[in-house]
Amino acid sequence: MTFLGTGTSQGVPVIACSCPVCHSSDPHDRRLRTSALVEIDGLNIVIDSGPDFREQMLRANVQKLDAILFTHEHRDHVAGLDDIRAFNYEQQRPMDIYAEERVHLALRKEFSYVFAEQKYPGVPQVNLHYIENHQFNINGTQIIPIRAMHMRLPLFGFRINDFTYLTDVNFIADKEKEKIKGSKYLVINGLRKQKHISHFALDEALDLIRELKPQQAFITHISHQMGFHHQVQAELPPNVTLAYDGLVLNI
Repeated sequence: MTFLGTGTSQGVPVIACSCPVCHSSDPHDRRLRTSALVEIDGLNIVIDSGPDFREQMLRANVQKLDAILFTHEHRDHVAGLDDIRAFNYEQQRPMDIYAEERVHLALRKEFSYVFAEQKYPGVPQVNLHYIENHQFNINGTQIIPIRAMHMRLPLFGFRINDFTYLTDVNFIADKEKEKIKGSKYLVINGLRKQKHISHFALDEALDLIRELKPQQAFITHISHQMGFHHQVQAELPPNVTLAYDGLVLNI
């Protein structure tokens, strides 16, 4: 699993921001919008294709992409969908897209030209797959959706074998936590140290990690308000890592 991006909707550095983190020379403090690449059973699956999708694919040298899972429809998670055109051309097939019905409706609105009856030549080609809150598979690889809340917006995290990925979350019901338990690796959002209206703060993410007891946990969707990577990392428990762009996990 590769962290393609670990930043918030604005990324880090933030445009026109003069804070020390945004001017840091440490590459760990430079964050594209949150996304992940999972390589399993010969499949390459991306979770969320935000506005930095093109740069992320080039940076990670992704030569093949089998599917995209969408957690929810906010632009920092879907805006790069147009750039699947390169994979359409190279692989000579539509891209498989997995998301719940509400997200599909948002994609049809945001990318109306993709779904037009008379399509302009060269528009992205997609196969839409509707998912609900029960297990599904991609070419035999089992994926368990995990329902969580982004303030008032329901979204999905995903568990694949011993790996669970959740972002943009500030509430998870107990019955959904049961799906996570037993994961060896947990990725969870931690926006900043101060409480936030729609994201876990760092302490809230750490509380969840202590409750679920993964072997290793990784914090993602990180704001410039969190502070310098090296300073925050030094404050974390031994089994928790403040993720950064390009970090690769062999799970």
